[in-house]
Amino acid sequence: MSTISSEYSQNKIHSHKFALWVAIATIIMMFGAFTSAYIVRRAAGNWYEFKLPDIFFLNTVVILMSSVTLHIAYTSFLKGREKRYKTLLATTLVLGLVFVVLQYFGWKAMAGMGATFTANPSSSFVYVISGLHAAHVLGGVAALIVAMAHAHFLPFRPTPRRRLRFELVVHYWHFVDALWVYLFVFFMIQSL
Repeated sequence: MSTISSEYSQNKIHSHKFALWVAIATIIMMFGAFTSAYIVRRAAGNWYEFKLPDIFFLNTVVILMSSVTLHIAYTSFLKGREKRYKTLLATTLVLGLVFVVLQYFGWKAMAGMGATFTANPSSSFVYVISGLHAAHVLGGVAALIVAMAHAHFLPFRPTPRRRLRFELVVHYWHFVDALWVYLFVFFMIQSL
């Protein structure tokens, strides 16, 4: 009996990870609904076609780089490379903030070409969808700030609890990265 129960507890997903994956599934459904609504509304007509400003390409590179730096920070954490872990964690935080700032400049560039929030449903969808994504990135930035506080104010020890907390941040950050790539590709395909 104890063998079965210990085997069960070894294969059981941690409740925090489960909660994160449920939240991610919910976010995926929300963005799926928005992109589906975009396609349906586009087919209805009265649709202003415009090309996304080039700054969104740079934005995509920045968020991809942030995922790379966070992944290396995590592996450095596991290997006990404290300085590298802290440096790359800070780099990821900066890149996350740069992404949000570039998003704002992307919106300004859209407005400059006449694609304002109220100009047409096509531009309204881009603002709403990318704005919601930026809000989720800011949630990830908040998690990165907490991870930075742990990195700098707690003694460096890759304990199972700290590893779990860091894994949650890494999973969420990679998710918002992959979500942006999906949205960016979606917008690019729709503008062809």
